[in-house]
Amino acid sequence: MDRYTQEWQRLYAVPGGAADGADLVGAQGQVRALVLELARPADWSLIGALWRGVQADLDWPAPAIAVNGRDGYQLWFSLAQPVAPAQGRALLHALVQRYLPEVPPGRLGLWPQGAAPAVEHAPPVPRAMPDGERWSAFVAPDLAAVFGDEAALDLPPGADAQADVLARLAPLQPGQWAPLLSMVAEAPRVAPVANATDGPAALGEHTGPRPFLLAVMNDASVPMALRIEAAKALLAAGG
Repeated sequence: MDRYTQEWQRLYAVPGGAADGADLVGAQGQVRALVLELARPADWSLIGALWRGVQADLDWPAPAIAVNGRDGYQLWFSLAQPVAPAQGRALLHALVQRYLPEVPPGRLGLWPQGAAPAVEHAPPVPRAMPDGERWSAFVAPDLAAVFGDEAALDLPPGADAQADVLARLAPLQPGQWAPLLSMVAEAPRVAPVANATDGPAALGEHTGPRPFLLAVMNDASVPMALRIEAAKALLAAGG
């Protein structure tokens, strides 16, 4: 197994994943990777503020940064423990409400795409675009701002270089969700957000602060301390 595959599996693979190699999704539909994309056009100033914000405001480990090979940036969040797709998507919606409330829904994409436990494939990284001249890739933070509207590499990224980028990252622990739970209770509602897919953006279901907090509070797989924090935030927001 090469270094890149080892780092990918350390951050994003779900033990006992699908037999077809889609190890991003477990046998019960759970996921460890959450992907938030800002595209059409790419804008590092906006998504970079989110990347910095989760570290400064929430004390989260830095998510991976990727260029999608066309017109957008992606943030890849690694979870230490797998979660249901609905819970992961609700967490992404909460981040959008906190950090990107004014961004038009058509510019945003989320993965996982929905709540169903079906196997869904996140946008692969790295990958060659159909024209064969551009590539998606994980990139180091100090290089993220240099791409401008053309968020792509002109040459195939080296596996060792990609492994080096991922090796610096750590998964998000369940206990680290707590700061967001209190913040999201006061966050404004936003319009539905598009899925992170290759085709035209399709609108996803709306998830506001209250459904997110309820989902955490009622999920038996979430540590009790976090469920209590969710209940407190829900009560503070008026239930």
